[in-house]
Amino acid sequence: MRLLPRSLFSRLVLVLLAGLVTAQLMSLAIHMHERGELIAQASGMQAAQRIADIVKLLDTLSPDERRRIVQVLSAPPITISLDQAAPELEEGGAESGARAALFGAMLRRFVADGRPVVVKVVASGSSTPFVPGAMRGLKGAEMHGDRMPWAAMHAATQPGFSFVAQVRLRDGTQVTFDSRQPANTASWPLRVLASVAVLLAAVIVVSLVAVRWATRPLNALADAADELGRNINRPPMAEQGPLEVVRAARAFNTMQSRLAGYLRDRTRILAAMSHDLKTPITRLRLRSELLDDSRLRAKFTDDLAEMESMVVATLDFLRGMEEGEAVRPVDVMALLESLQADIRETGGSIEISGAAVRPYFGKPQALKRCLGNLLDNAVKYGKAARVLIDDNEARLELRIQDEGPGLPPAELERVFEPFYRVESSRSRETGGTGLGLTIASNVAQAHGGRLALRNRAEGGLEALLVLPRLAAP
Repeated sequence: MRLLPRSLFSRLVLVLLAGLVTAQLMSLAIHMHERGELIAQASGMQAAQRIADIVKLLDTLSPDERRRIVQVLSAPPITISLDQAAPELEEGGAESGARAALFGAMLRRFVADGRPVVVKVVASGSSTPFVPGAMRGLKGAEMHGDRMPWAAMHAATQPGFSFVAQVRLRDGTQVTFDSRQPANTASWPLRVLASVAVLLAAVIVVSLVAVRWATRPLNALADAADELGRNINRPPMAEQGPLEVVRAARAFNTMQSRLAGYLRDRTRILAAMSHDLKTPITRLRLRSELLDDSRLRAKFTDDLAEMESMVVATLDFLRGMEEGEAVRPVDVMALLESLQADIRETGGSIEISGAAVRPYFGKPQALKRCLGNLLDNAVKYGKAARVLIDDNEARLELRIQDEGPGLPPAELERVFEPFYRVESSRSRETGGTGLGLTIASNVAQAHGGRLALRNRAEGGLEALLVLPRLAAP
């Protein structure tokens, strides 16, 4: 899916955070629901205790004193009215019935004399405010006492629910209580939200650290594999960490050791064969000088020169694969000017534009072979060479342009293959050994760079050599 992140680190973080956040939100919802229920029960218990205390007080007073006490005590969140008819309970939902039953049980326990108690839970809001003598669900009720004060009416218009209870006093007077339970008893307080936010932040930080810690060995393995392609003799990976990481690092180091040994053995064998070929070539050259036929002697000499050139090129190629040269600061401008002087002595033309801002840390002899091969090809096949230098803090870029016919598009990559030449013949007049561009490409890769060829729109071929600036050893 395109919406999913591509890196393993991002995917693990996404999965962990999604699961943890979902679990935290569900736990918070359950906690808030239970908290609301507990707060409602606690509020109902307090209201039931207060109503029971008022009932016990009113039992001891005369009717006139009751009315005066009721006017004083009737204030939000509990409003009181006297001499109201018994309510007729309406059918309510399961939640309202459970609340009413619980509140009635608490009220009867606090009154503790077995007198009848009628309880109902009604919703309160702006559309159905509670007014003593006009309760929703009570029939035959009439207004008694003074007008409801503004504070009581304001509290009655707030959203929530009410416990409406009617208790009969010992002299037969019926008292109606309306105990407001505001809806914010089940709200989400700021402290809870703040604690959840802190918990989520801590979970996110811990998840990031844990996933980064778990995926770091994979990044180290990927970096080691990438560096292995440039330097087969790189230091082995550290075999430490979890068991799986240690096993992977040990297997990688074993693979690197075997590859390095295989390449060393192959390089030594080929180098020994190429070196040993010099001896019979030298003997053949001496014997060819003894031939009387000048034309035959010239053919032998040309063939032996070509063979010797191939041997020398092969030895240069194999020496470049050995990676034995140390990295040192290289004055790129001095190196190019030296090659320019050498080629001008043989009649070639080279123009240099731009300059390197500072020395480049690399392998001097390898870089000389790389640039020498590119300049030789440009002069040999393109009549003249032009070097454009673009240097900055991140990389050194050199463009070697010529004025030749270029290459067919299908050949731009194949010319980097060892011993491959575009010409169908193998004569020294039409082409070299086919190792020059291979050596140059290997040198670029050994320095962490790249070499590419492209045909210029205005004619000629351009070799683009990009070398990243490495830290000083």
